[in-house]
Amino acid sequence: MSADLSGLSPSLLWKYFDEIRKIPRCSKHEEKIGDYIISVAQKTGHEAKRDEAGNIVVEVPGTKGHEKAKTVVLQGHMDMVCEKNSDVKHDFTKDPIDVEISGDWVTAKGTTLGADNGIGVAAALAFLEDRDSVHGPLELLFTVDEETGLNGAVYLKPDFIKGRVLLNLDSEEEGTITIGCAGGGDSEITMPVVRKDSSKGSRYRIMLSGLRGGHSGIDIHKGRGNAIQLLARLLYKFDVDFDLIDFKGGSKHNAIPREAFATVFVKDEDVQRLKDRLDFRLKEIEFEYKAVEEAIKLKIEPDDKTGGQPLDKDSRDRLLALLYGLPHGVVAMSQEIEGLVETSNNVAIVECKDDHARVYTSTRSSIQSALEAVRIKIEAVATLAGAEIKHLEGYPSWTPNLDSDLLKVVKETHKKIFSKEPKIEAIHAGLECGIIGEKYPGMEMVSIGPELQNPHSPDERVNIGSVERFWEFLTGILKELS
Repeated sequence: MSADLSGLSPSLLWKYFDEIRKIPRCSKHEEKIGDYIISVAQKTGHEAKRDEAGNIVVEVPGTKGHEKAKTVVLQGHMDMVCEKNSDVKHDFTKDPIDVEISGDWVTAKGTTLGADNGIGVAAALAFLEDRDSVHGPLELLFTVDEETGLNGAVYLKPDFIKGRVLLNLDSEEEGTITIGCAGGGDSEITMPVVRKDSSKGSRYRIMLSGLRGGHSGIDIHKGRGNAIQLLARLLYKFDVDFDLIDFKGGSKHNAIPREAFATVFVKDEDVQRLKDRLDFRLKEIEFEYKAVEEAIKLKIEPDDKTGGQPLDKDSRDRLLALLYGLPHGVVAMSQEIEGLVETSNNVAIVECKDDHARVYTSTRSSIQSALEAVRIKIEAVATLAGAEIKHLEGYPSWTPNLDSDLLKVVKETHKKIFSKEPKIEAIHAGLECGIIGEKYPGMEMVSIGPELQNPHSPDERVNIGSVERFWEFLTGILKELS
């Protein structure tokens, strides 16, 4: 049974979040959450429209005496990253997120929570009922398919919204005003493989799990292990002969892989030696990652499944070399903004089919030429492995504007409410502001949010107290802008 959120403050925000967490809304499947938003708008007497992509805008009139103020757009995305631990039974197409309260945090039981960006969506919806705050006209903009490449924002039409002041509600660090973000682009590598007719020995499944994973943008600098690359490292140039049947890991382009799996044939007389050598190599990895990974697990067990021919030696070696050799993690730090990751890459997903293996990578950078340089490096490694590569269409960065009038208002509001200066930063993650800024010239934008940790992983959690302060900050900004 899920925890009762009704006693949390602000009550309207948590009321809507509690409803949102019951609705399936994985990326590219936002129909039900979209229908819900439309129904809430209709029930509360507000005009709403949905475009062909599924994006929604709801109009909220200004409070009495503030009807002629500038329109402010409150923007968030409807979809969530649907990740779960492999031992958790959960169907994201129909099961509600099972939430629990642990101290001052709300989290989920073995799955992503969806506070990214469910809290932002809930905050915007709260204004459909809120009678206490003061604000000018609002446009509540809810986009689809943000997590797989900001795709909903890409399809926004020039006349879909009127406002030219936008508060993005998708940031994840309390006390921080985000004014810029990285651009990015994914790459798809396809490597032909050859399978042989038979193999001697017994079939085993090797499972590497227990890694922390996390967001491939905001967590990439934390040095966490990539399960795909670590399992490839364990098996690459291995001194026990084995045949590789399958290798898979990762499920989302913007999540650092937490688990990876290999299925192998090993001669019966080599099984114990294989286990001993893997255990030895694992101890080396555990020592290297002891500061950031406390629960790495390696499980080797008989696999009673049948079918699937093993790769020939050349295909096996090329695949492991490709997975181990691809760049992953921080490529370069910004030389202008201290502490900001400039360029990174995430080796995100690998899957094996009958005649090919497919690998997906996700590259980010605040500098377009650096982004393309890394993608070309990925292409070079893929070419050496005898693979083909397709670079998928990317998304633009959001260039900071330190002279923005909106930023001045938001900074002063933070000082007024909390008696301290906010942190101003650009982030190494994709926000829709970059695309929205291109779509709507002259748009002034900042991004704010509560304290949210470990998004895109089952360890995702949101701080309860920070949500209340986020609401106070948001309503304070709107009052100043009215």
